[in-house]
Amino acid sequence: MTDGVEAESAAEEHGHASELTRIEAFSDGVMAVLITILAFELRPPTAPTWDALVAQLPGLLVYVLSFAFIGIYWNNHHHLLRTARHVSGAVMWANLHLLFWLSLIPVLTLWLRAAYSSPLPAATYGVVGLITGAAYRILVVALIQANGRDSALARGVGSDVKGIASLVIYALGVAAAFVTPYIAYAFYAAVAMMWFIPDRRLAPTAAHRH
Repeated sequence: MTDGVEAESAAEEHGHASELTRIEAFSDGVMAVLITILAFELRPPTAPTWDALVAQLPGLLVYVLSFAFIGIYWNNHHHLLRTARHVSGAVMWANLHLLFWLSLIPVLTLWLRAAYSSPLPAATYGVVGLITGAAYRILVVALIQANGRDSALARGVGSDVKGIASLVIYALGVAAAFVTPYIAYAFYAAVAMMWFIPDRRLAPTAAHRH
């Protein structure tokens, strides 16, 4: 009887691991495509001169910001899922919700490159960054509900002060965009710097799991 229970538990655990692997593989593929689209939108200087090169720098900086934006989500998303042990329908929909908002980054990047000194594109970029951060938070909550509040995942996430601070900074950036877009970009870059190093709360837990 005990062997049967253990076998059933092992099979269930394997099923959850397979679902998590599928979610991670699908998400990795989507984010890889988004980064590829960003790269395809890059254009060389219009002439072999310093003036032409300088003219391309704002667009290149926007590309770097967007690349970092997607790359940071990919990195932390990896650690988040590797820490989890169980998945639910709510987790799958929350993950798709996150990917939807991330999918808007390439078109917003193209808009910013064409009008980086205008308030509306800069503010819109920040709004999408804010909603994407909230979507990531929703995914975290869904995973905690699926894994339990006493799980290693829940302990790793903790109070998520950094995540909440990121949302506040994005909101400040959106407001600042209507004063000058360049202040808004500084706020967005500050969020990227905060998350550039993967969340140390989750990385050790994920390593222990594997």
